[in-house]
Amino acid sequence: MEWWNSLSLPMQILWGVTLVASLIFVIQSIMTFIGADADSSDFSTGDSDLSGADGVDSDSDSGSNLLTFRNLVNFCMGFGWSAILLQQSIESVAVLMIVAVAIGVGLVAAVIYLFKWMNSMQQSGNIDLYQCASGCEGSVYLRIPAERKGEGKVQITINGCVREYDAVTDGPAIPTGACIKVVEVVNNSTVLVEEAGAMII
Repeated sequence: MEWWNSLSLPMQILWGVTLVASLIFVIQSIMTFIGADADSSDFSTGDSDLSGADGVDSDSDSGSNLLTFRNLVNFCMGFGWSAILLQQSIESVAVLMIVAVAIGVGLVAAVIYLFKWMNSMQQSGNIDLYQCASGCEGSVYLRIPAERKGEGKVQITINGCVREYDAVTDGPAIPTGACIKVVEVVNNSTVLVEEAGAMII
């Protein structure tokens, strides 16, 4: 308390903002690594749910949007800590403020770049269904109606991973649990299949 009371009012405000921003940053980082989706509450981590489970990219990219709560926190933290740590080294208040603002902006830019890089890494790991699915085998999860009169669901193994897609067939209905083989890809979420061992005429 003696240390706190010895600070001037501007320094108390600076310390307060910096400590609060640092605490929020730590919470955001924890939420990011545990995969919590805090984006909807505006307590945004900006990087949750970078892409869909089946390789469909998410429209959300809060990390690259300049006007976000996360970027405000990052700026306040970078500005605050640099001003506090450099106040003894830089005598001119104007120069100190310029340097602190530059560091705050630099931290925001670094975080934006980090999230863009993470997003590109996630996208590069996505499966190209058109190239990978044809010929893959799996099983029926939900019954597939005959002659494309409806869609069922199948689970197929692609590159060692089991994934679920909508499925249609040109032949007779395929019951749940039956083994299937992918004949072709209809679209990004639907495949044409046949029962394993059967031949489509």
